[in-house]
Amino acid sequence: MTATLPAHETFESFLYKRPVMAGVAAQFEEHLRTFEEAGTLEGQIESLHQLNRVREAFSTMYNLCYVRHTVNTADLFYEGENNYFDENLPVYEELVNRLYRSLIQSPFRAELEAKFGRQLFVLVELAVKTFQPVILEDLQQENALISEYTKLKAKVRIEFAGQTYNLSGLLPLELSDNRDTRRQAAEAKWTFYAGNSETIETIFDKMVRTRHQMAQKMGYQNFVEMGYARMRRSDYTPEMVANFRKQIRELIVPLAGELYARQRRRLGLDQLKYYDEEYKFPTGNPKPMGTPEDIVAAAARMYKDLSPETHQFFQFLQDTRLMDLVNRENKFPSGYCTYLSGFKSPFIFSNFTGTSGDIDVLTHEAGHAFQVWSSNHFEFDEYHWPTNDAAEIHSMSMEFFTWPWMHLFFGPDTEKYYFMHLGNALLFLPYGVAVDEFQHIIYQNPDMTPAERNAVWRSLEKTYLPHRDFDGNSFLEEGRFWQKQNHIFNSPFYYIDYALAQICAFQFWTKDRLDHAGAWNDYVRLCQAGGSQSFLDLVRLANLRSPFDDGCVASVIGEIRRYLDSVDDSGF
Repeated sequence: MTATLPAHETFESFLYKRPVMAGVAAQFEEHLRTFEEAGTLEGQIESLHQLNRVREAFSTMYNLCYVRHTVNTADLFYEGENNYFDENLPVYEELVNRLYRSLIQSPFRAELEAKFGRQLFVLVELAVKTFQPVILEDLQQENALISEYTKLKAKVRIEFAGQTYNLSGLLPLELSDNRDTRRQAAEAKWTFYAGNSETIETIFDKMVRTRHQMAQKMGYQNFVEMGYARMRRSDYTPEMVANFRKQIRELIVPLAGELYARQRRRLGLDQLKYYDEEYKFPTGNPKPMGTPEDIVAAAARMYKDLSPETHQFFQFLQDTRLMDLVNRENKFPSGYCTYLSGFKSPFIFSNFTGTSGDIDVLTHEAGHAFQVWSSNHFEFDEYHWPTNDAAEIHSMSMEFFTWPWMHLFFGPDTEKYYFMHLGNALLFLPYGVAVDEFQHIIYQNPDMTPAERNAVWRSLEKTYLPHRDFDGNSFLEEGRFWQKQNHIFNSPFYYIDYALAQICAFQFWTKDRLDHAGAWNDYVRLCQAGGSQSFLDLVRLANLRSPFDDGCVASVIGEIRRYLDSVDDSGF
Protein backbone atom coordinates (compact mmCIF):
# COMPACT_ATOMS: atom_id res chain seq x y z
CA MET A 1 0.00 0.00 0.00
CA THR A 2 3.00 2.31 0.09
CA ALA A 3 2.83 5.17 -2.39
CA THR A 4 5.23 5.17 -5.31
CA LEU A 5 5.59 8.94 -5.60
CA PRO A 6 8.92 10.70 -5.16
CA ALA A 7 9.17 12.11 -1.65
CA HIS A 8 9.06 15.70 -2.90
CA GLU A 9 6.07 15.41 -5.19
CA THR A 10 2.76 16.97 -4.16
CA PHE A 11 -0.64 17.36 -5.75
CA GLU A 12 0.22 20.82 -7.08
CA SER A 13 3.11 19.33 -9.03
CA PHE A 14 1.08 16.49 -10.53
CA LEU A 15 1.47 17.05 -14.26
CA TYR A 16 -1.75 17.31 -16.25
CA LYS A 17 -1.59 16.44 -19.92
CA ARG A 18 -4.70 16.15 -22.01
CA PRO A 19 -5.07 12.56 -23.29
CA VAL A 20 -5.54 13.05 -27.03
CA MET A 21 -8.40 10.76 -27.90
CA ALA A 22 -7.01 9.62 -31.25
CA GLY A 23 -3.77 8.51 -29.59
CA VAL A 24 -5.57 6.81 -26.71
CA ALA A 25 -7.80 4.97 -29.18
CA ALA A 26 -4.85 3.86 -31.31
CA GLN A 27 -2.97 2.46 -28.30
CA PHE A 28 -6.08 0.84 -26.93
CA GLU A 29 -7.03 -0.80 -30.21
CA GLU A 30 -3.50 -2.11 -30.74
CA HIS A 31 -3.45 -3.86 -27.36
CA LEU A 32 -7.04 -5.03 -27.74
CA ARG A 33 -6.23 -6.60 -31.08
CA THR A 34 -3.23 -8.34 -29.51
CA PHE A 35 -5.49 -9.59 -26.71
CA GLU A 36 -8.06 -10.96 -29.14
CA GLU A 37 -5.41 -12.65 -31.29
CA ALA A 38 -3.40 -14.11 -28.42
CA GLY A 39 -3.31 -17.87 -28.57
CA THR A 40 -2.28 -18.36 -24.96
CA LEU A 41 -3.53 -17.37 -21.53
CA GLU A 42 -0.21 -15.70 -20.81
CA GLY A 43 -0.51 -13.63 -24.00
CA GLN A 44 -3.95 -12.39 -23.02
CA ILE A 45 -2.79 -11.53 -19.50
CA GLU A 46 0.12 -9.49 -20.87
CA SER A 47 -2.26 -7.60 -23.20
CA LEU A 48 -4.53 -6.87 -20.25
CA HIS A 49 -1.54 -5.40 -18.39
CA GLN A 50 -0.93 -3.07 -21.34
CA LEU A 51 -4.61 -2.13 -21.64
CA ASN A 52 -4.78 -1.35 -17.94
CA ARG A 53 -1.83 1.02 -18.30
CA VAL A 54 -3.66 2.92 -21.05
CA ARG A 55 -6.81 3.02 -18.96
CA GLU A 56 -4.94 4.18 -15.87
CA ALA A 57 -3.30 7.05 -17.76
CA PHE A 58 -6.64 8.25 -19.14
CA SER A 59 -8.58 7.99 -15.88
CA THR A 60 -5.80 9.71 -13.93
CA MET A 61 -5.88 12.73 -16.21
CA TYR A 62 -9.67 12.82 -16.13
CA ASN A 63 -9.77 12.81 -12.32
CA LEU A 64 -6.94 15.33 -12.07
CA CYS A 65 -8.91 17.62 -14.38
CA TYR A 66 -12.10 17.07 -12.39
CA VAL A 67 -10.46 18.03 -9.10
CA ARG A 68 -8.86 21.15 -10.49
CA HIS A 69 -12.08 22.15 -12.21
CA THR A 70 -14.24 21.77 -9.09
CA VAL A 71 -11.64 23.48 -6.89
CA ASN A 72 -12.09 26.57 -9.05
CA THR A 73 -14.91 26.46 -11.58
CA ALA A 74 -13.84 29.90 -12.83
CA ASP A 75 -10.52 28.50 -14.11
CA LEU A 76 -11.08 28.75 -17.85
CA PHE A 77 -8.38 26.23 -18.74
CA TYR A 78 -9.84 23.43 -16.64
CA GLU A 79 -13.37 24.40 -17.62
CA GLY A 80 -12.30 23.80 -21.21
CA GLU A 81 -10.64 20.51 -20.25
CA ASN A 82 -13.77 19.46 -18.38
CA ASN A 83 -15.81 20.16 -21.51
CA TYR A 84 -13.33 18.06 -23.48
CA PHE A 85 -13.91 15.12 -21.16
CA ASP A 86 -17.69 15.62 -21.28
CA GLU A 87 -17.43 15.08 -25.01
CA ASN A 88 -14.83 12.30 -25.00
CA LEU A 89 -15.71 10.16 -21.99
CA PRO A 90 -18.40 8.35 -24.01
CA VAL A 91 -15.81 7.71 -26.75
CA TYR A 92 -13.51 6.23 -24.13
CA GLU A 93 -16.39 4.23 -22.67
CA GLU A 94 -16.96 2.71 -26.10
CA LEU A 95 -13.35 1.50 -26.15
CA VAL A 96 -13.63 -0.01 -22.68
CA ASN A 97 -16.91 -1.64 -23.66
CA ARG A 98 -15.17 -3.34 -26.56
CA LEU A 99 -12.59 -4.72 -24.12
CA TYR A 100 -15.40 -5.97 -21.91
CA ARG A 101 -17.05 -7.79 -24.80
CA SER A 102 -13.74 -9.40 -25.73
CA LEU A 103 -13.21 -10.50 -22.12
CA ILE A 104 -16.62 -12.17 -22.06
CA GLN A 105 -15.83 -14.02 -25.28
CA SER A 106 -12.28 -15.03 -24.33
CA PRO A 107 -11.52 -18.75 -24.87
CA PHE A 108 -9.59 -18.46 -21.58
CA ARG A 109 -12.46 -16.91 -19.63
CA ALA A 110 -12.47 -19.61 -16.94
CA GLU A 111 -8.75 -19.17 -16.36
CA LEU A 112 -9.07 -15.36 -16.31
CA GLU A 113 -11.88 -15.63 -13.78
CA ALA A 114 -9.69 -17.86 -11.63
CA LYS A 115 -6.85 -15.31 -11.78
CA PHE A 116 -8.77 -12.03 -11.44
CA GLY A 117 -11.95 -13.15 -9.69
CA ARG A 118 -15.52 -13.78 -10.72
CA GLN A 119 -16.60 -10.27 -9.68
CA LEU A 120 -14.63 -8.69 -12.53
CA PHE A 121 -16.78 -10.58 -15.00
CA VAL A 122 -19.99 -9.74 -13.13
CA LEU A 123 -19.08 -6.06 -13.45
CA VAL A 124 -18.09 -6.49 -17.09
CA GLU A 125 -21.38 -8.16 -17.97
CA LEU A 126 -23.35 -5.37 -16.29
CA ALA A 127 -21.30 -2.73 -18.07
CA VAL A 128 -21.97 -4.32 -21.45
CA LYS A 129 -25.68 -3.98 -20.70
CA THR A 130 -25.33 -0.20 -20.38
CA PHE A 131 -23.41 0.81 -23.48
CA GLN A 132 -23.64 0.55 -27.23
CA PRO A 133 -22.27 3.07 -29.76
CA VAL A 134 -25.84 4.10 -30.57
CA ILE A 135 -26.09 5.99 -27.25
CA LEU A 136 -22.76 7.82 -27.54
CA GLU A 137 -24.33 11.19 -28.35
CA ASP A 138 -26.87 10.73 -25.54
CA LEU A 139 -24.04 10.17 -23.07
CA GLN A 140 -22.34 13.34 -24.29
CA GLN A 141 -25.59 15.22 -23.79
CA GLU A 142 -25.97 13.76 -20.29
CA ASN A 143 -22.44 14.84 -19.34
CA ALA A 144 -23.04 18.35 -20.65
CA LEU A 145 -26.25 18.65 -18.62
CA ILE A 146 -24.50 17.47 -15.45
CA SER A 147 -21.79 20.09 -15.98
CA GLU A 148 -24.44 22.75 -16.57
CA TYR A 149 -26.11 21.98 -13.23
CA THR A 150 -22.73 21.84 -11.45
CA LYS A 151 -21.61 25.22 -12.82
CA LEU A 152 -24.96 26.82 -11.99
CA LYS A 153 -24.59 25.93 -8.31
CA ALA A 154 -20.87 26.67 -8.12
CA LYS A 155 -21.39 30.22 -9.37
CA VAL A 156 -24.17 31.11 -6.93
CA ARG A 157 -23.87 34.55 -5.34
CA ILE A 158 -26.38 35.30 -2.59
CA GLU A 159 -26.61 38.76 -1.06
CA PHE A 160 -27.42 38.63 2.65
CA ALA A 161 -27.04 41.28 5.33
CA GLY A 162 -24.71 43.33 3.17
CA GLN A 163 -22.39 40.46 2.26
CA THR A 164 -22.12 37.99 -0.60
CA TYR A 165 -22.11 34.23 -0.04
CA ASN A 166 -21.94 31.05 -2.06
CA LEU A 167 -24.11 28.10 -1.06
CA SER A 168 -21.52 26.63 1.30
CA GLY A 169 -20.75 29.98 2.86
CA LEU A 170 -24.39 30.56 3.74
CA LEU A 171 -24.59 27.40 5.87
CA PRO A 172 -23.33 28.91 9.16
CA LEU A 173 -26.07 31.53 8.92
CA GLU A 174 -28.65 28.79 8.41
CA LEU A 175 -27.42 27.36 11.74
CA SER A 176 -27.39 30.69 13.58
CA ASP A 177 -28.43 30.87 17.23
CA ASN A 178 -30.81 33.62 16.14
CA ARG A 179 -34.01 32.13 14.73
CA ASP A 180 -34.77 35.13 12.52
CA THR A 181 -31.31 34.85 10.98
CA ARG A 182 -31.89 31.14 10.31
CA ARG A 183 -35.19 31.89 8.67
CA GLN A 184 -33.86 34.75 6.56
CA ALA A 185 -30.78 32.78 5.47
CA ALA A 186 -32.95 29.83 4.45
CA GLU A 187 -35.28 32.14 2.55
CA ALA A 188 -32.30 33.74 0.79
CA LYS A 189 -31.07 30.33 -0.32
CA TRP A 190 -34.45 29.20 -1.55
CA THR A 191 -34.97 32.53 -3.29
CA PHE A 192 -31.95 31.62 -5.42
CA TYR A 193 -33.48 28.25 -6.26
CA ALA A 194 -36.84 29.87 -6.99
CA GLY A 195 -35.20 32.35 -9.33
CA ASN A 196 -33.44 29.52 -11.15
CA SER A 197 -36.15 26.90 -10.84
CA GLU A 198 -37.20 27.04 -14.48
CA THR A 199 -33.58 26.54 -15.56
CA ILE A 200 -33.07 23.68 -13.09
CA GLU A 201 -36.31 21.97 -14.06
CA THR A 202 -35.42 22.29 -17.75
CA ILE A 203 -32.00 20.74 -17.12
CA PHE A 204 -33.59 17.87 -15.23
CA ASP A 205 -36.31 17.37 -17.80
CA LYS A 206 -33.65 17.02 -20.49
CA MET A 207 -31.72 14.60 -18.25
CA VAL A 208 -34.76 12.38 -17.70
CA ARG A 209 -35.66 12.31 -21.39
CA THR A 210 -32.06 11.69 -22.44
CA ARG A 211 -31.68 8.82 -19.98
CA HIS A 212 -35.02 7.33 -21.00
CA GLN A 213 -34.03 7.54 -24.63
CA MET A 214 -30.73 5.79 -23.87
CA ALA A 215 -32.53 3.02 -22.01
CA GLN A 216 -34.95 2.41 -24.87
CA LYS A 217 -32.11 2.30 -27.38
CA MET A 218 -30.48 -0.33 -25.17
CA GLY A 219 -33.66 -2.41 -25.14
CA TYR A 220 -34.97 -1.49 -21.68
CA GLN A 221 -38.53 -0.38 -20.98
CA ASN A 222 -37.27 2.61 -19.02
CA PHE A 223 -34.15 3.88 -17.27
CA VAL A 224 -34.73 2.09 -13.95
CA GLU A 225 -33.24 -1.25 -15.00
CA MET A 226 -30.47 0.45 -16.94
CA GLY A 227 -29.77 2.68 -13.94
CA TYR A 228 -29.34 -0.35 -11.68
CA ALA A 229 -26.94 -1.89 -14.20
CA ARG A 230 -24.96 1.37 -14.37
CA MET A 231 -24.66 1.22 -10.59
CA ARG A 232 -23.30 -2.35 -11.05
CA ARG A 233 -25.92 -3.88 -8.74
CA SER A 234 -25.70 -7.63 -9.14
CA ASP A 235 -27.30 -9.16 -6.06
CA TYR A 236 -30.42 -7.14 -5.29
CA THR A 237 -33.39 -5.80 -7.19
CA PRO A 238 -35.75 -2.80 -7.19
CA GLU A 239 -38.26 -5.00 -5.35
CA MET A 240 -35.75 -5.66 -2.56
CA VAL A 241 -35.03 -1.93 -2.36
CA ALA A 242 -38.78 -1.21 -2.15
CA ASN A 243 -39.03 -3.62 0.79
CA PHE A 244 -36.11 -1.85 2.47
CA ARG A 245 -37.88 1.49 1.99
CA LYS A 246 -40.97 -0.08 3.60
CA GLN A 247 -38.94 -0.99 6.70
CA ILE A 248 -37.67 2.59 6.92
CA ARG A 249 -41.18 3.94 6.49
CA GLU A 250 -42.65 1.71 9.17
CA LEU A 251 -39.82 1.72 11.73
CA ILE A 252 -37.67 4.81 11.26
CA VAL A 253 -40.23 7.46 10.32
CA PRO A 254 -42.07 7.19 13.68
CA LEU A 255 -38.77 7.25 15.59
CA ALA A 256 -37.67 10.28 13.57
CA GLY A 257 -40.93 11.95 14.54
CA GLU A 258 -40.12 11.35 18.21
CA LEU A 259 -36.67 12.88 17.78
CA TYR A 260 -38.07 15.96 16.05
CA ALA A 261 -40.68 16.35 18.82
CA ARG A 262 -37.89 16.06 21.39
CA GLN A 263 -35.93 18.71 19.53
CA ARG A 264 -38.94 21.03 19.42
CA ARG A 265 -39.40 20.74 23.18
CA ARG A 266 -35.67 21.21 23.76
CA LEU A 267 -35.73 24.42 21.72
CA GLY A 268 -38.89 25.63 23.44
CA LEU A 269 -40.79 26.04 20.17
CA ASP A 270 -44.51 25.71 19.53
CA GLN A 271 -43.75 24.39 16.05
CA LEU A 272 -40.52 23.18 14.48
CA LYS A 273 -40.12 24.92 11.12
CA TYR A 274 -37.99 23.73 8.23
CA TYR A 275 -35.29 26.27 9.06
CA ASP A 276 -35.11 24.90 12.64
CA GLU A 277 -34.49 21.28 11.70
CA GLU A 278 -30.69 21.47 11.62
CA TYR A 279 -30.47 23.67 14.71
CA LYS A 280 -30.49 21.07 17.45
CA PHE A 281 -29.86 22.75 20.80
CA PRO A 282 -30.86 25.99 22.55
CA THR A 283 -27.18 26.55 23.37
CA GLY A 284 -26.28 26.12 19.68
CA ASN A 285 -24.92 23.24 17.69
CA PRO A 286 -21.43 21.97 18.55
CA LYS A 287 -18.75 23.67 16.46
CA PRO A 288 -15.22 22.47 15.82
CA MET A 289 -12.48 24.31 17.66
CA GLY A 290 -9.66 26.13 15.93
CA THR A 291 -8.69 26.88 12.37
CA PRO A 292 -8.80 24.47 9.43
CA GLU A 293 -5.10 23.86 10.07
CA ASP A 294 -5.89 22.98 13.70
CA ILE A 295 -8.56 20.55 12.52
CA VAL A 296 -6.16 18.78 10.17
CA ALA A 297 -3.55 18.58 12.93
CA ALA A 298 -6.13 17.05 15.28
CA ALA A 299 -7.14 14.60 12.55
CA ALA A 300 -3.49 13.60 12.13
CA ARG A 301 -3.25 12.85 15.84
CA MET A 302 -6.53 10.92 15.68
CA TYR A 303 -5.46 8.73 12.78
CA LYS A 304 -2.06 8.14 14.36
CA ASP A 305 -3.77 6.79 17.47
CA LEU A 306 -6.45 4.81 15.62
CA SER A 307 -4.13 2.34 13.88
CA PRO A 308 -0.75 2.01 12.14
CA GLU A 309 -2.60 1.77 8.81
CA THR A 310 -4.50 5.02 9.27
CA HIS A 311 -1.38 6.80 10.54
CA GLN A 312 0.57 5.91 7.39
CA PHE A 313 -2.44 6.76 5.22
CA PHE A 314 -3.13 10.19 6.68
CA GLN A 315 0.53 11.10 6.74
CA PHE A 316 0.61 10.37 3.02
CA LEU A 317 -2.41 12.64 2.45
CA GLN A 318 -0.70 15.45 4.32
CA ASP A 319 2.74 15.04 2.78
CA THR A 320 1.34 14.88 -0.75
CA ARG A 321 -1.23 17.66 -0.12
CA LEU A 322 -4.16 15.53 -1.18
CA MET A 323 -6.86 17.53 0.59
CA ASP A 324 -8.64 20.76 -0.36
CA LEU A 325 -10.98 21.42 2.53
CA VAL A 326 -11.81 25.13 2.82
CA ASN A 327 -14.74 26.89 1.19
CA ARG A 328 -13.80 29.53 -1.39
CA GLU A 329 -15.42 31.56 -4.12
CA ASN A 330 -16.10 29.56 -7.31
CA LYS A 331 -15.53 26.24 -5.54
CA PHE A 332 -18.11 23.52 -6.19
CA PRO A 333 -20.38 23.27 -3.09
CA SER A 334 -19.94 19.63 -2.22
CA GLY A 335 -17.67 17.04 -0.67
CA TYR A 336 -16.17 14.03 -2.38
CA CYS A 337 -13.22 11.67 -2.59
CA THR A 338 -11.71 10.61 -5.88
CA TYR A 339 -8.70 8.52 -6.82
CA LEU A 340 -5.76 9.38 -9.06
CA SER A 341 -4.68 5.85 -9.89
CA GLY A 342 -1.53 6.81 -11.76
CA PHE A 343 -0.25 8.49 -8.59
CA LYS A 344 -1.86 5.93 -6.23
CA SER A 345 -3.38 8.96 -4.53
CA PRO A 346 -6.83 9.53 -3.09
CA PHE A 347 -7.99 13.15 -3.02
CA ILE A 348 -10.40 14.64 -0.47
CA PHE A 349 -12.49 17.67 -1.43
CA SER A 350 -14.78 19.61 0.93
CA ASN A 351 -15.95 23.08 1.91
CA PHE A 352 -15.27 23.85 5.58
CA THR A 353 -17.78 26.31 6.97
CA GLY A 354 -17.04 26.32 10.71
CA THR A 355 -19.82 23.85 11.51
CA SER A 356 -19.78 20.29 12.83
CA GLY A 357 -20.30 19.19 9.25
CA ASP A 358 -16.61 19.97 8.67
CA ILE A 359 -15.69 17.02 10.88
CA ASP A 360 -18.42 14.81 9.45
CA VAL A 361 -17.25 15.36 5.90
CA LEU A 362 -13.58 14.97 6.80
CA THR A 363 -14.06 11.61 8.52
CA HIS A 364 -16.58 10.49 5.88
CA GLU A 365 -14.35 11.24 2.92
CA ALA A 366 -11.33 9.92 4.81
CA GLY A 367 -13.22 6.62 5.04
CA HIS A 368 -13.50 6.55 1.26
CA ALA A 369 -9.87 7.57 0.87
CA PHE A 370 -8.61 4.97 3.34
CA GLN A 371 -10.53 2.25 1.51
CA VAL A 372 -9.20 3.07 -1.95
CA TRP A 373 -5.69 3.52 -0.53
CA SER A 374 -6.02 0.10 1.13
CA SER A 375 -7.11 -1.58 -2.10
CA ASN A 376 -4.69 0.09 -4.53
CA HIS A 377 -2.87 -3.23 -4.89
CA PHE A 378 -5.49 -4.43 -7.37
CA GLU A 379 -4.47 -4.13 -11.01
CA PHE A 380 -7.96 -3.61 -12.40
CA ASP A 381 -9.55 -0.24 -11.74
CA GLU A 382 -12.84 -2.08 -11.33
CA TYR A 383 -11.52 -3.36 -7.99
CA HIS A 384 -10.09 -0.10 -6.65
CA TRP A 385 -13.57 0.96 -5.60
CA PRO A 386 -16.47 -1.30 -4.68
CA THR A 387 -19.96 -0.49 -5.92
CA ASN A 388 -21.24 2.67 -4.26
CA ASP A 389 -23.51 0.85 -1.81
CA ALA A 390 -20.50 -0.90 -0.30
CA ALA A 391 -18.25 2.16 -0.65
CA GLU A 392 -20.51 4.18 1.62
CA ILE A 393 -20.08 1.59 4.38
CA HIS A 394 -16.42 2.60 4.60
CA SER A 395 -17.20 6.31 4.82
CA MET A 396 -20.13 6.18 7.22
CA SER A 397 -18.44 3.65 9.48
CA MET A 398 -15.28 5.77 9.67
CA GLU A 399 -17.44 8.54 11.12
CA PHE A 400 -18.21 6.21 14.03
CA PHE A 401 -14.78 4.61 14.43
CA THR A 402 -13.36 8.11 15.09
CA TRP A 403 -15.80 8.88 17.93
CA PRO A 404 -13.19 8.34 20.68
CA TRP A 405 -11.22 11.30 19.32
CA MET A 406 -14.07 13.78 18.88
CA HIS A 407 -12.95 15.62 22.00
CA LEU A 408 -10.01 16.88 19.94
CA PHE A 409 -12.48 18.78 17.77
CA PHE A 410 -15.37 19.61 20.11
CA GLY A 411 -13.89 19.77 23.62
CA PRO A 412 -16.67 20.23 26.20
CA ASP A 413 -19.33 19.82 23.51
CA THR A 414 -18.28 16.28 22.62
CA GLU A 415 -21.28 14.56 24.25
CA LYS A 416 -23.54 17.00 22.46
CA TYR A 417 -21.84 16.09 19.20
CA TYR A 418 -22.33 12.36 19.81
CA PHE A 419 -26.04 12.84 20.41
CA MET A 420 -26.45 15.02 17.32
CA HIS A 421 -24.30 12.88 15.04
CA LEU A 422 -26.06 9.62 15.87
CA GLY A 423 -29.47 11.25 15.76
CA ASN A 424 -28.77 12.92 12.42
CA ALA A 425 -27.60 9.60 10.96
CA LEU A 426 -30.94 8.10 11.85
CA LEU A 427 -32.92 11.15 10.71
CA PHE A 428 -31.25 10.95 7.31
CA LEU A 429 -32.80 7.59 6.47
CA PRO A 430 -36.36 8.75 5.66
CA TYR A 431 -35.02 11.51 3.43
CA GLY A 432 -32.59 9.10 1.76
CA VAL A 433 -35.27 6.61 0.81
CA ALA A 434 -37.62 9.42 -0.28
CA VAL A 435 -35.00 10.53 -2.81
CA ASP A 436 -34.72 6.95 -4.03
CA GLU A 437 -38.46 6.42 -4.41
CA PHE A 438 -38.74 9.78 -6.19
CA GLN A 439 -36.24 8.63 -8.80
CA HIS A 440 -38.00 5.32 -9.34
CA ILE A 441 -41.28 7.12 -9.97
CA ILE A 442 -39.72 9.76 -12.22
CA TYR A 443 -37.90 7.30 -14.47
CA GLN A 444 -40.90 4.99 -14.65
CA ASN A 445 -42.92 8.00 -15.86
CA PRO A 446 -40.48 10.00 -18.01
CA ASP A 447 -43.18 12.13 -19.66
CA MET A 448 -44.20 13.83 -16.42
CA THR A 449 -44.23 17.60 -16.49
CA PRO A 450 -42.07 19.54 -14.02
CA ALA A 451 -45.19 20.35 -12.00
CA GLU A 452 -46.10 16.67 -11.81
CA ARG A 453 -42.59 15.80 -10.63
CA ASN A 454 -42.83 18.44 -7.92
CA ALA A 455 -46.16 17.00 -6.82
CA VAL A 456 -44.58 13.55 -6.54
CA TRP A 457 -41.85 14.93 -4.32
CA ARG A 458 -44.33 16.78 -2.10
CA SER A 459 -46.35 13.60 -1.67
CA LEU A 460 -43.23 11.67 -0.67
CA GLU A 461 -42.29 14.39 1.80
CA LYS A 462 -45.65 13.99 3.49
CA THR A 463 -45.06 10.22 3.71
CA TYR A 464 -41.45 10.12 4.86
CA LEU A 465 -41.06 13.58 6.45
CA PRO A 466 -44.52 14.25 7.88
CA HIS A 467 -43.13 16.60 10.53
CA ARG A 468 -41.85 19.10 7.95
CA ASP A 469 -43.38 22.58 8.17
CA PHE A 470 -42.37 24.99 5.40
CA ASP A 471 -43.79 28.01 7.23
CA GLY A 472 -45.73 29.19 4.18
CA ASN A 473 -42.77 29.12 1.77
CA SER A 474 -44.70 28.65 -1.46
CA PHE A 475 -41.69 27.39 -3.44
CA LEU A 476 -41.14 24.52 -1.02
CA GLU A 477 -44.84 23.88 -0.52
CA GLU A 478 -45.00 23.25 -4.27
CA GLY A 479 -42.56 20.35 -3.85
CA ARG A 480 -39.29 21.80 -5.10
CA PHE A 481 -36.96 20.93 -2.20
CA TRP A 482 -35.44 18.10 -4.27
CA GLN A 483 -33.88 20.60 -6.70
CA LYS A 484 -30.92 21.16 -4.36
CA GLN A 485 -29.91 17.48 -4.24
CA ASN A 486 -26.85 16.95 -6.44
CA HIS A 487 -27.24 13.18 -6.63
CA ILE A 488 -30.67 13.38 -8.26
CA PHE A 489 -29.09 15.19 -11.18
CA ASN A 490 -25.58 13.77 -11.33
CA SER A 491 -25.84 10.18 -10.07
CA PRO A 492 -29.28 8.65 -10.59
CA PHE A 493 -30.15 5.84 -8.14
CA TYR A 494 -27.04 6.51 -6.04
CA TYR A 495 -28.81 7.90 -3.00
CA ILE A 496 -30.25 4.65 -1.60
CA ASP A 497 -26.64 3.50 -1.20
CA TYR A 498 -26.24 5.93 1.71
CA ALA A 499 -29.27 4.45 3.44
CA LEU A 500 -28.17 0.84 2.93
CA ALA A 501 -24.66 1.67 4.10
CA GLN A 502 -25.98 3.59 7.11
CA ILE A 503 -27.62 0.45 8.42
CA CYS A 504 -24.28 -1.35 8.02
CA ALA A 505 -22.41 1.51 9.69
CA PHE A 506 -24.81 1.38 12.64
CA GLN A 507 -23.80 -2.27 13.05
CA PHE A 508 -20.13 -1.26 13.12
CA TRP A 509 -20.99 1.41 15.73
CA THR A 510 -22.57 -1.24 17.94
CA LYS A 511 -19.75 -3.75 17.42
CA ASP A 512 -17.06 -1.14 18.04
CA ARG A 513 -18.55 -0.29 21.43
CA LEU A 514 -18.40 -3.96 22.44
CA ASP A 515 -15.16 -5.13 20.77
CA HIS A 516 -13.08 -2.43 19.10
CA ALA A 517 -10.29 -4.74 17.94
CA GLY A 518 -12.70 -7.19 16.32
CA ALA A 519 -14.76 -4.44 14.68
CA TRP A 520 -11.66 -2.65 13.36
CA ASN A 521 -10.22 -5.87 11.93
CA ASP A 522 -13.50 -6.49 10.11
CA TYR A 523 -13.41 -2.94 8.78
CA VAL A 524 -9.82 -3.12 7.52
CA ARG A 525 -10.53 -6.45 5.85
CA LEU A 526 -13.53 -4.85 4.13
CA CYS A 527 -11.41 -1.92 2.93
CA GLN A 528 -8.65 -4.15 1.61
CA ALA A 529 -11.16 -6.16 -0.44
CA GLY A 530 -11.99 -3.06 -2.50
CA GLY A 531 -14.46 -3.92 -5.23
CA SER A 532 -13.42 -7.54 -5.60
CA GLN A 533 -16.80 -8.79 -4.33
CA SER A 534 -20.43 -7.78 -4.67
CA PHE A 535 -22.28 -5.66 -2.10
CA LEU A 536 -23.86 -8.52 -0.18
CA ASP A 537 -20.68 -10.60 -0.32
CA LEU A 538 -18.71 -7.67 1.12
CA VAL A 539 -21.33 -7.26 3.84
CA ARG A 540 -20.81 -10.91 4.77
CA LEU A 541 -17.02 -10.50 4.58
CA ALA A 542 -17.27 -7.77 7.22
CA ASN A 543 -19.45 -9.97 9.45
CA LEU A 544 -22.40 -7.65 9.00
CA ARG A 545 -26.07 -8.45 8.45
CA SER A 546 -27.69 -7.58 5.14
CA PRO A 547 -29.90 -4.48 5.41
CA PHE A 548 -32.39 -6.32 3.17
CA ASP A 549 -32.98 -9.02 5.78
CA ASP A 550 -36.37 -8.73 7.42
CA GLY A 551 -35.71 -7.62 10.97
CA CYS A 552 -32.30 -6.08 10.27
CA VAL A 553 -33.48 -2.48 10.54
CA ALA A 554 -35.43 -3.26 13.70
CA SER A 555 -32.40 -4.94 15.30
CA VAL A 556 -30.15 -1.99 14.53
CA ILE A 557 -32.35 0.80 15.79
CA GLY A 558 -32.99 -0.83 19.15
CA GLU A 559 -29.46 -0.07 20.39
CA ILE A 560 -29.60 3.43 18.89
CA ARG A 561 -32.89 4.18 20.65
CA ARG A 562 -31.45 2.96 23.96
CA TYR A 563 -28.42 5.22 23.57
CA LEU A 564 -30.41 8.30 22.63
CA ASP A 565 -32.95 7.69 25.39
CA SER A 566 -30.11 7.37 27.92
CA VAL A 567 -28.84 10.87 27.15
CA ASP A 568 -30.11 13.75 29.26
CA ASP A 569 -30.24 16.43 26.60
CA SER A 570 -31.91 19.04 28.81
CA GLY A 571 -28.56 20.68 29.50
CA PHE A 572 -27.41 20.84 25.89
